[in-house]
Amino acid sequence: MLRTRATTTRSLRCTVIIASLMSAMASLALADDTADSAEWRQHGLDSNEQRHSPLAAIHTNNIAELGLAWHFPLGTSRGIESTPIVVDGVMYLTGSWSTVYALDARTGKMLWQYDPKVDKSVGVKACCDVVNRGVAVADGKVYVGVIDGRLEALDARTGARVWSTLTVDQSKPYTITGAPRVVRNKVLIGNGGADLGVRGYLNAYDKDSGELIWRFYTTPNPDKKPDGAASDEILERLANDTWGDAGEWQTAGGGGTVWDSIVYDEVNDQVIFGVGNASPWNWKIRDPSGGDNLFVSSIVAVDADSGDYQWHFQTTPGDSWDYTATQSIILANVPLGDDGQLKRVVMQAPKNGYFYVLDAATGAFISGDNFVTLNWSEGLDENGRPIFKDSARDIDVPFLQLPGPLGAHNWHPMAYNPELGLAFIPAQEIRHTYVSDPNLPERPVAWNTGMDFSHGLPVEPPAFLMQMLKAGAVGQLIAWDPMKQAARWSVDHPTAWNGGTLSTAGNLVFQGQLGGDLVAYDARNGSVLWRYATGAGVASGPVTYSIDGEQYVTVTTGWGSSYALLSGFSFDEKISQPIGSVVTFKLGGDAEVPANDWPKLERVIAAKPFGDDAQRVEGARHYARNCMVCHGAFAISSGVLPDLRWSGFAATEDAWRTAVIDGALTANGMVSFAEWLSADDAEAIRAYVLQQGALEIRRRSASE
Repeated sequence: MLRTRATTTRSLRCTVIIASLMSAMASLALADDTADSAEWRQHGLDSNEQRHSPLAAIHTNNIAELGLAWHFPLGTSRGIESTPIVVDGVMYLTGSWSTVYALDARTGKMLWQYDPKVDKSVGVKACCDVVNRGVAVADGKVYVGVIDGRLEALDARTGARVWSTLTVDQSKPYTITGAPRVVRNKVLIGNGGADLGVRGYLNAYDKDSGELIWRFYTTPNPDKKPDGAASDEILERLANDTWGDAGEWQTAGGGGTVWDSIVYDEVNDQVIFGVGNASPWNWKIRDPSGGDNLFVSSIVAVDADSGDYQWHFQTTPGDSWDYTATQSIILANVPLGDDGQLKRVVMQAPKNGYFYVLDAATGAFISGDNFVTLNWSEGLDENGRPIFKDSARDIDVPFLQLPGPLGAHNWHPMAYNPELGLAFIPAQEIRHTYVSDPNLPERPVAWNTGMDFSHGLPVEPPAFLMQMLKAGAVGQLIAWDPMKQAARWSVDHPTAWNGGTLSTAGNLVFQGQLGGDLVAYDARNGSVLWRYATGAGVASGPVTYSIDGEQYVTVTTGWGSSYALLSGFSFDEKISQPIGSVVTFKLGGDAEVPANDWPKLERVIAAKPFGDDAQRVEGARHYARNCMVCHGAFAISSGVLPDLRWSGFAATEDAWRTAVIDGALTANGMVSFAEWLSADDAEAIRAYVLQQGALEIRRRSASE
């Protein structure tokens, strides 16, 4: 593993013994706000978003007695990423298409359901499935960001809509998948869409009326003129000069969407949020000047009342690899220096593979090191800036890079145990070959990345290549010591894309796995103490709460999202269990998860393969640019969305055209691609898809 350390003027030798550390933390004036922590009232439990619960009724000595208390089916095969919120005995969560549920947290009985009635055609704007990470609850209202760009307030007792406001220009490919946050009289929400070409921003709305209070743009206006927004001053003073005066960013918006992590630093009265990737990814197309392109792939702090800029730290300057900094942001008070004085810090393990510790008041870099193996950088300099490798920066030459665009850590929530001083990272290793797309100027494409997604992928991939790709996508649970910038222990997973983490005072760490198990580990050493097969893949972060003195652990299941849609080729059939649900556990629970009755996929090719090699190669290229992120690499679906190899629409040219060009399935979310594909392009894709079906049948026959 690369272990180059930054030389820094701030020495981080931690010599404080555990006993004095605990005593100091107990007396700290800037104590974590764990009021009402018997329930899970905010996205990360409290505003520090450590996802560490003080509940300890369930602990290492009795975890074996944990059993299922209740199960609630969500009835969907689409992605589930919601963190449940528990307030006054009611659990609030979201399913796919931004549907909101209110359940009795003791029994799982549904109290109400709210369907925002999303036009399913908006699904084509969602890079990573029609997911939603949850709600915010405050003062009798439930706030939800809807995938089509609405922010809505619901009555917490009835689910009736109180107000609704449109936060985006719906003519552009914006979406909302993140959970709102409430800060005093404001509800905060960002958006997604940088992979398709938008300009990112964070909004603050009045939580009672839905009126906009302030907006902070994360990239400049294309003409670099003021927007009349809170970001005007800092864009003019600092960010504008980091963007050139030419390039696709001026039409694509530059990206920088705030699609996940937003935290409130109560001590410094500031909102700290993570900013996503640039648009297009390819810096030579986006901005040939080669600037840092602030504030993409950055952590930014703004004044909570006005939205005025406070500080920023850019994790990946001039990002060309989708190395977002939107991953979990955690606030903590930690001992620094020889005397072990406590300091308030920001911690993040973003996609790029480095773990960062920053001064929460100023954003100054304190320390950083890589928590996984990576090959795009030589390390960090004294200011925390990555030292780029030329082979990674020169994207005209193919480079097999680690991590790839799915990151060393994606959206899956990270937890932090302040008593043990450990962050629990859902890490992964997924390589990707980056190279410029030489055909981008031909016509606009849905995925505005400027990268060639089909490079190096043969039309007929040999079995050994499929095995290599599958073996190269693995996961880890890493217990990371932020002060030593080193792993204390780690657990290997056979697959990538495993669930978020939960830490408890019972010395437990909970994490779900892609195969469907929810697992409890000893937080001190990583020993597996308990395992339960939930019946569906687990990607969300678990939570815990207590009602009437009884502690529960709950998690939403049903994994969907970008990895499941893209990487069906890497899954065993037993993993493809896409029915989503809520599973809740307690000591002595004896309920059972219902049997999975998802229909078995019939692998029957719709028509005889046709076309020559040239047509199939052309089809593979168009498929990679327009279809792969939903229907899977090599046309192999994971089962979340239809497998085109066996689709009846592939039977004839006319049937295929009705779906791909004419938009016959728009109501199901499959819109017309006439804007991006000609009829000949669509037919080339059909030739490629049918050829892939025939190849799969030959493989299965050979193995029988």
